[in-house]
Amino acid sequence: MGRAALWTAIQDTLSDEIAQGHYAPGDRLPTEAQLSDRFGVNRHTIRRALAALAEREIVHARRGAGVFVMHAPTSYPIGRRVRFHQNLLAAGHVPEKRILHLETRAANERESTALRLEPPARVHVYEGISLSNGVSLAFFQSVFPARRFPDLLDYLRDTQSVTTAFAAHDVNDYTRASTEITAKVASKTQAGLLGVRPGSPILRTIGINVDGAGTPVEYGRSWFAADRVTLTLGAEADGPAE
Repeated sequence: MGRAALWTAIQDTLSDEIAQGHYAPGDRLPTEAQLSDRFGVNRHTIRRALAALAEREIVHARRGAGVFVMHAPTSYPIGRRVRFHQNLLAAGHVPEKRILHLETRAANERESTALRLEPPARVHVYEGISLSNGVSLAFFQSVFPARRFPDLLDYLRDTQSVTTAFAAHDVNDYTRASTEITAKVASKTQAGLLGVRPGSPILRTIGINVDGAGTPVEYGRSWFAADRVTLTLGAEADGPAE
């Protein structure tokens, strides 16, 4: 096994251990000497693995103090009911949403098809950042049929909660009809929004939520920082939302 493969394997092992909770956010990792003894390699190889973790914003070094965990990937279940606040609270994280943009405009072809709207139709658009413990987790864009939810943007502006906005329009439950996940690399704009380097791995999800009658009520796209989230498919997330 070559030197490059060695540091990559060490990086992957430490990243997995952080994701599994062996080291919590704020914990100091073992010293270079301890890691060198553990993996049977020289300190240069250990430094390369730690540098790679730092580039992925999983750890950071404090001069004279050591290397510390920045954050562990957040477990985020995607099942019949996908609820941002509930998912993060269940994982022991503090959820937050920041509004970037709210508008009402004409639906494009993709949105009309997803929401089963007859043109010309108008939609509400909600764009923002989802955060976990103050760290950007995802950039999202959600689109809703404007005619059905005339006051939705007002509720989103006040609460940042899709569930609350739906309830105000007599939609008391909604479920995920489909989810598509694709691996991407962050553009400069996406990298700036997520606080990662351009070209960093991201995960794009495309989902359609429907009401109890199976009518689409939301067409959403999210771009997750890949190193900060573990998407779990098929998980159920019943109960109070957002």
